[in-house]
Amino acid sequence: MIGCFVTGTDTGVGKTLVSAGLLHALAPHHRRVVGMKPVAAGVVPWGEDWASEDAIALRAASTVAVPAALDNPVLLPDPLSPHIAAARAGVQIDIAAIVHCYQALAAQADAVVVEGAGGFHVPLSDTTTGADLALALALPVVLVVGLRLGCLNHALLTAEAIRARGLTLAGWVANQVDPAMQAVEENKAYLGARLGAPLLADVPYQTLPEARGLVFELPAHWL
Repeated sequence: MIGCFVTGTDTGVGKTLVSAGLLHALAPHHRRVVGMKPVAAGVVPWGEDWASEDAIALRAASTVAVPAALDNPVLLPDPLSPHIAAARAGVQIDIAAIVHCYQALAAQADAVVVEGAGGFHVPLSDTTTGADLALALALPVVLVVGLRLGCLNHALLTAEAIRARGLTLAGWVANQVDPAMQAVEENKAYLGARLGAPLLADVPYQTLPEARGLVFELPAHWL
């Protein structure tokens, strides 16, 4: 079973786009692929219920339909940092329970793509962060770098934090989120020389991002 944890240099850098793209890229090689959004803050109407836009996008890219309680075990109404949204909703985010849901997904899938919330250190409670969740899942990490001013520092610090927890940085994705960014190629070259992990995808700026069209160079052992 193939699994990975997708994190980003910040919120709004394209983690959902990349996670859905990874599911599409894995589908030709693995019959049963499924996405997971363990913690989502912010909801939209979904049928007769509510759902996270991120979870909806991952479900659309998955080839296995699973209960919402498994692919999005923590759904918080307010679009805020998870620890604040959880406190407002009277919810305690339980990392062990999330790991149990992941294991249930892994038992019925050939590949699972887990999308984290916000950046790597996003708070989940007063004492836990997204980094603790990534460590508990013990999955290789894919880092989405939102190409904009300041991304070099954010990317290098995040890669350092990932490795400091003994996790593997499986690769990174360059996603140009700012169409006006200057020296894009120079920034990508700098990161490519210093992140110590392969570039899995180079995503140009898209007015209407489309996950299915992303081109990935997947690690050989994922195929």
